[in-house]
Amino acid sequence: PNVWTDVLFLVAVRHVKVKPRCAVLTMLKRLDKIRFRGPRTRDDFPDLAESPPASDNECSDDVQPKLTSGLDLLWAGSGSPTMAAAIQEFQRSESDRLNEVKGHLEIALLEKHFLQEELRKLREETNVDSLRQELERERTKRLDLEQKMNEVLKSRLEDSPPQPPRKQHSRLQKWLYERFGVYIEDFRFQPEESTVETEEPLSAKRLTENMRRLKRGARPVTNFLRNLSALSNWHSVYTSAIAFIIYMNAAWHGWAIPMLLFLAILRLSLNYLIARGWRIQWSIVPEVSEPMEPPKEDLTVSEKFQLVLDVAQKAQNLFGKMSDVLEKIKNLFMWVQPESTRKLYICLWMAFITSCVLPYKLMGFMMGLYAGIKFFIIDFLFKSCPKLRDKYDTPHIVWNSLPTDPQLKERTNATMSRRVQPVVSRGSLATVPCGVSREEETGRSHSTKKGAFHEIFNLSEIERPLAVCENGWRCCLINRDRKMPTDYIRNGVLYVTENYLCFESSSSRSSSSKKNKVIKLVDITDIQKYKVLSVLPGSGMGISIATPSTQKPLVFGAMIHRDEAFEAIFTQYMKIMTTSKPPASAEL
Repeated sequence: PNVWTDVLFLVAVRHVKVKPRCAVLTMLKRLDKIRFRGPRTRDDFPDLAESPPASDNECSDDVQPKLTSGLDLLWAGSGSPTMAAAIQEFQRSESDRLNEVKGHLEIALLEKHFLQEELRKLREETNVDSLRQELERERTKRLDLEQKMNEVLKSRLEDSPPQPPRKQHSRLQKWLYERFGVYIEDFRFQPEESTVETEEPLSAKRLTENMRRLKRGARPVTNFLRNLSALSNWHSVYTSAIAFIIYMNAAWHGWAIPMLLFLAILRLSLNYLIARGWRIQWSIVPEVSEPMEPPKEDLTVSEKFQLVLDVAQKAQNLFGKMSDVLEKIKNLFMWVQPESTRKLYICLWMAFITSCVLPYKLMGFMMGLYAGIKFFIIDFLFKSCPKLRDKYDTPHIVWNSLPTDPQLKERTNATMSRRVQPVVSRGSLATVPCGVSREEETGRSHSTKKGAFHEIFNLSEIERPLAVCENGWRCCLINRDRKMPTDYIRNGVLYVTENYLCFESSSSRSSSSKKNKVIKLVDITDIQKYKVLSVLPGSGMGISIATPSTQKPLVFGAMIHRDEAFEAIFTQYMKIMTTSKPPASAEL
């Protein structure tokens, strides 16, 4: 009996072990099917509370009877309490596993529900259905239009009678298009595309680079023109004599133009050989040596700033010269100066009549001879004798007499001032008392912003500013003998009279102030141009004046028109020193 009891117990345990393994695997498979299944609602699944704790359909049918019979035999054959406790613990662990599987299933169903809600919201936001409907409508419209077009084309083909000659004509057109269609397409008119070029911002480095590029690009042209000028000026007598003889001989026999064309071809051939690596230094026109500038390396800040200023100055002068040439040409053709334009008008009429009367061969012969004589002889005489050129060189005289637009503006302003001046002079003469000269009256009437000129500087009424500095030069006086900042630098205006150099301080409150400075021109021991700050580029904007009364020279700095003021002061100083006359009635 014990042996049979053990056998029955082993059979029962075997069957009991099979059931939970099958149940767990079955539940996991169902969970995977739910996770990866297509869109289905929650109603398709049975409620978790109503579902049985284990699946009876997934396992085989013979498992349940075997398990039942095994348990019955077990309970019947053995009544030990340890076996019953083991079976209960096994059933408890099986229920825990089933509860865990139920929890995973609930989580999967909740995730599915949330994903369906998000999908529904996305569909509502994007309106995919409406877009699909519109796309279908457009497709149907396109199909309808294609069907109508096919019907129209078929009806036209049926109505039109057959025309075989027309087919031959179309074949001819096709052949012509295949042969000459490429050339015909070139003559098709197309609207021009307006392209807007992007402008680069202002840059000192870019400006300097562009000026250097312009200089390098214009160097061959300038060198050629300079060499031609040297040939015309007989810089090398033998070369100019040989060129003159060859040119006049060619012009006499009517070979001037072929000779020039041959020289151009020869120059181009030499350039080709030079580009191929040949070292050829021969030139048709004699070359004139140009002074080479030393290369500049490791420039300081001031030198770089000065380089930018030089480039800007060159650009300014270049644009000014180009503007002068263009304005003179415009004024020549617009009869701004009738005398010059009349000469051109007469010359054009004479050339027109001569071209109508004389044959072309004779005209070419005369023009060639005149060009050779003008280039080699007349220009040489005019350049060597400037007075002769100013009298008889008609093109030079006409070109120099042509005005530019700024000159025309100055002439207009001058004529307007001449018209207004007599009226003013008549009114001023009526108020001048008898016995007073014109100069005394103008000196008395001249005044500054703070009062009469002679009252501000305690001078006689005869002293007045020169015409060059009637309004004065704005500057600052640097008195290096003073240590106080208020006395060291003063802003004001500088005047020059016949005998004095006067500085009016802008900070003086009264008409006659101690801050104003008056210097006799006779007392000046030294005058020179001065640079206040040596760090800045350029020659400076100051004037240094030394007198016996000052230990260090006085400096008038920050003068925009420094050169003009220096010339006026130095000229008046030299005039006073040469005459050696004391100043008239000075009141200091």
